[in-house]
Amino acid sequence: MERFYSLVFVAGVGCFAVAFLLSMIFPWMSLYSYHGMDYRTIEQLAAKPSAEFVELAEKFPASFEASYGQVTPASYAVALQRGRDVYVGQACWHCHSQYVRVVSNESERWGPPSNAQEYQNALNQPHLWGTRRVGPDLAREGGRRTNDWHIAHFLNPKSVSPTSVMPQYTIYFDDKGVPNADGMALIAYIQWLGTVNAGIPVGERSTP
Repeated sequence: MERFYSLVFVAGVGCFAVAFLLSMIFPWMSLYSYHGMDYRTIEQLAAKPSAEFVELAEKFPASFEASYGQVTPASYAVALQRGRDVYVGQACWHCHSQYVRVVSNESERWGPPSNAQEYQNALNQPHLWGTRRVGPDLAREGGRRTNDWHIAHFLNPKSVSPTSVMPQYTIYFDDKGVPNADGMALIAYIQWLGTVNAGIPVGERSTP
């Protein structure tokens, strides 16, 4: 019996070691061991505010100024980070992946396949690759639709996608449909995904 317990203990330690290797060491290697790949900070990613971010400021000046002040690289960086935090906090990654694979004609549905370099930045770590696609992949979402479309979608997904099972996110808007700080941040983040600002080469930016 004592020998059996010893074997179980050794097996347990071995399983822990394998789990540690697969869940920590390999991901660490994937993040920091790519030769020749530059890591981009949030400041670098936000150096040029997007046209969609500028449009939010112009269309909702009072709400924007109360939330982010003026359009600057610094305010854009704050909005992007806040948007990602909201995205993660609402578990959007549970239904939407952010990784276009090279199989099953995925590029025809969502755009060019993802590459390792585009994940070497502050807004893509930890990775939100995901495996479920209850909703479409969002790796190339930025710029595909207007801010107005996203506002309508967050307020009532079925209004723009009748078969959607996504819940309404009215908490990010006032009674008139004006986005609050979190709403603007979420839109800014979604509109950033897969853009040149996100590190996607200009020639690979187009989507179907």
